Amino acid sequence: MEERNHTLEVLEEVRSSLRKDDYVRIKNLSNEVVHSSSIHQDPDIISIAVIIYSLSKIIERENYQTYKNWPKFYKNYIQSLDKLIDSLKKNDINRFKKEIDNIRSFIQNLSGNLKIYIADVFRKARINKASRIYEHGISMEKTARILGISIWELAEYAGKTGISDVDLSITFPIKQRIKIAEEVFD
Repeated sequence: MEERNHTLEVLEEVRSSLRKDDYVRIKNLSNEVVHSSSIHQDPDIISIAVIIYSLSKIIERENYQTYKNWPKFYKNYIQSLDKLIDSLKKNDINRFKKEIDNIRSFIQNLSGNLKIYIADVFRKARINKASRIYEHGISMEKTARILGISIWELAEYAGKTGISDVDLSITFPIKQRIKIAEEVFD
């Protein structure tokens, strides 16, 4: 995992933002991680982006807190976040990866409506983060594979956001390109 220090800083900031219930800041931190994950294409970093984004959406929707399994889920989530931070501080990447798997596992072990809603948030978060990674120039196929979604899900979402409508062939006018070239070669 190449971005250990940056990921550690982001996770510590997430923990701080959680204390303030600042879901907007948490969502923005997720976008920071997406930029990094687009460069390195590290599946663990991408998983962290999804986890952070999902957490922001879960906190944003306060109605989840009324479900009977909420306190246990939230406690496990915070403990896992602390363990992720601790494992990065100790440079224990195997433990870090294990904690990512533990988060997935305790979501799978939830019951009732909370399980359905949280699983749906995570599925949508994977699609959202996939679209952001795709926006950074990673192929749709590779992005979908890394995030465990179908190309169709990604294409449908990207089509709705307008990401796929960006014309990459648009360039500066010829006079502006000549001026830039002259500045470079002066």
